Amino acid sequence: MTKFGYPETLIREYGHWVVLLRPHQTTLGALVLACKDEARAFSDVTAGAFGELQGVVTDIEAGLNAFRPYKKINYLMLMMVDPDVHFHVLPRYDASQEFAETVYPDAGWPAAPDLSSGPTPDAAALTDLAEALKAVWPRPAD
Repeated sequence: MTKFGYPETLIREYGHWVVLLRPHQTTLGALVLACKDEARAFSDVTAGAFGELQGVVTDIEAGLNAFRPYKKINYLMLMMVDPDVHFHVLPRYDASQEFAETVYPDAGWPAAPDLSSGPTPDAAALTDLAEALKAVWPRPAD
């Protein structure tokens, strides 16, 4: 999680998962969904984490759509460099998006995302983007 800027990039923490703002914004609002379990393979994730995953994904989709309506969403479990179970969550847009005077293209649209494209905002811009997402993120159930 620290590789993805935790705790500074934290959007929401759940019992078994964290949602982080992806430091490199392949598309506007790109996130990392990381499992807090000590799991190095998806099959090693606990039953509790699997059970919680549906609600977390529901929150991700509602939060991102409230922030900026997307056309599609991609969940990529790559785990090539970081072996901990995590997904790169990429909202997909059919046109470039702008936030705080920065343009965020979706270079791969409508095909596979181009993970090397998009800006890497500075710390202040990441903080602003994280705060904008937190402001519209679904509230936890009471």
